[in-house]
Amino acid sequence: MRRTVVFPEDWWGLTAEAPAEDPADQDVVALRARIDQLRRALAGRAVIEQACGMVMVLAPCRRGPAGNLLVDISRQCNAGLPDVAAALVAAWEGEPLPRRMQHALRHALRRLYAADRGCDSRPSDEPSGRGRS
Repeated sequence: MRRTVVFPEDWWGLTAEAPAEDPADQDVVALRARIDQLRRALAGRAVIEQACGMVMVLAPCRRGPAGNLLVDISRQCNAGLPDVAAALVAAWEGEPLPRRMQHALRHALRRLYAADRGCDSRPSDEPSGRGRS
């Protein structure tokens, strides 16, 4: 026997609340929360992949260094990786990149190019950390 299930158009947005005494309903709530979490992760992943591809083309490098560059910018800006990726994609489409991200991108690219050349030198505007003036 076949069973056909029809989902409403907005089934991703469905929510459920369960009374404390029914464990089956609590499982449904937990599963829906997990689905929502996975949906957000997948939505962010697409823009991350797009931004990574842009970096690979613009700063000729492989996938690993391009992803590391995005993570580096994310850490410097104290922003989520999907947010950084979305800002870079928006900048490509004409939106201004926030100044903090511009600065972080500049430094991350300098480090990428220095690593590519095989040198450990710091860019001239970064402090050396040795106490020299």
